[in-house]
Amino acid sequence: MCGRYNLIAKPEQLIEHFKLQRLRKYESSYNIAPGQKILTIVRLEDSSYKAVNLWWGLIPSWSKDRSISNRLINARAETVKEKPAFRAAYKKRRCLIPATGFYEWQKTENEKQAFHIHRQDQRLFAFAGLWEHWEYKQETVYSCTIITTSANRLMQPVHNRMPVIISLENYNRWLDKRTSSSELDSLLAEDSYQEFILSEVSDWVNNPIHDDKNCLENYYKPNSNSSLIEI
Repeated sequence: MCGRYNLIAKPEQLIEHFKLQRLRKYESSYNIAPGQKILTIVRLEDSSYKAVNLWWGLIPSWSKDRSISNRLINARAETVKEKPAFRAAYKKRRCLIPATGFYEWQKTENEKQAFHIHRQDQRLFAFAGLWEHWEYKQETVYSCTIITTSANRLMQPVHNRMPVIISLENYNRWLDKRTSSSELDSLLAEDSYQEFILSEVSDWVNNPIHDDKNCLENYYKPNSNSSLIEI
């Protein structure tokens, strides 16, 4: 699954990476959890990209209860086309969810070890996501979910699931409503983890209330010359 991640890039880095015209209401975070509003990239009718803030935890348009979102923070790639909660969004409302890393926990005999999974060059990347528009009585909510798949060789020692990452060159194919079902299948099956590494971090990140650079303790190196991560 994917239940926690970070986005600590600067606004100008997001604008450049996703070719945005503007970026409003953005705050970086070391520890993003379900139930929060998260930065999401959607494609407009003129083919431009727009950054919007959506609730993490998808609410299907037909639901009568928004609490269902607690169970729909992730969508399985293997069944996303058939599941009633996701199939409409999969056809017409795909999105990108920017990140600079995500967290996963490896079970040990006595505890869980937290890992930070990130690109070696520390650059931005994007999860495959879906978004939905929900209205019920007087309430309107825009929400989203992150698509996951079976773990690859890198992730298997830590967890049996991992988020689907869309490579930079395939952003437009993923967001374009005209992309065929077979092409979408290939994007979900693409392994975009070749340049990723796992770094052990402290248990500070275990608490979603903690949102500071201590979430990357044992990972962050003060002498790093990276220009794309704001520490």
